[in-house]
Amino acid sequence: MENTAVDASSPQVMAALQAHGWGFDRFQIDFGLEVLEADASTTKLPFETTGDFYTPDCDQVPVPLPEGGAIEAESAYRCESDGDCHLIVHSPSEKRLYEMWRADVRGESFRGGCLAVWETDRVYPEEGRGDQCSSADAAGYPIAPLLFDADELAAGEVDHAIRFILPNDIIRDGVFFHPASHATNADGGGADAVPYGARLRLKADFDMDRLGTEEAKVLARALQKYGMFLADGGNIALTGRSDRFTEHKYADLGFDSHSMFGIEPQDFELLELGAERELTFECQRSQLSE
Repeated sequence: MENTAVDASSPQVMAALQAHGWGFDRFQIDFGLEVLEADASTTKLPFETTGDFYTPDCDQVPVPLPEGGAIEAESAYRCESDGDCHLIVHSPSEKRLYEMWRADVRGESFRGGCLAVWETDRVYPEEGRGDQCSSADAAGYPIAPLLFDADELAAGEVDHAIRFILPNDIIRDGVFFHPASHATNADGGGADAVPYGARLRLKADFDMDRLGTEEAKVLARALQKYGMFLADGGNIALTGRSDRFTEHKYADLGFDSHSMFGIEPQDFELLELGAERELTFECQRSQLSE
């Protein structure tokens, strides 16, 4: 991605984003998402679909639920806060990644919204799981591969792109660009707004001395090399994995939700977008999970 060309519209798009600012007007980090690990013995449970499940975008198959696990921003599997309540389970023995939006498990009752099952040994086409198809994120991306974590920061390298989000009313309305496969009709931005499918890269001349810790610089270098993908709508710009199940802890590294404060939209450039696609919601799945 270091060599990917800058889009011709980058000056206008980044100027428009600078005028609005990030959500909450700061480059804050959300550490609410959990990534659980299942093994071959992990019990799988079927789920009852809710109004947040869409056909044919979403998969309805039993989901492995590791003992002692938790969903996003909760202490266990119950969705108490009425938030996004993402459930993310990596199952290496199956070579599958299960990602669900709005999961809620209460005893024997398992209700869930959109489930996207990703095959981790497969190279997906540019339209992902299918053109016009959502996933557990509005852009149609997988979530887990775009999350950085405390173990990566401690090791001194984040070797992948990062997930970021913007408020719905400043995302370009009604269109997306591959590798996104979807957008939402809640977008309110005009022609110069950042669209789903956007890849932003921290400029090569960014002054690392503006950041207070080496861990923040590790993340900034990843943003320079791999960039970040607009994945969903919301107010907290960056997303890191919770450290509940990682070896290292953010507090021990001196890294917190404010560690990237001071990075502005104008410090990024928009990478080449390709062909614009009109949002139709007519999902054409490339492969259904069974």
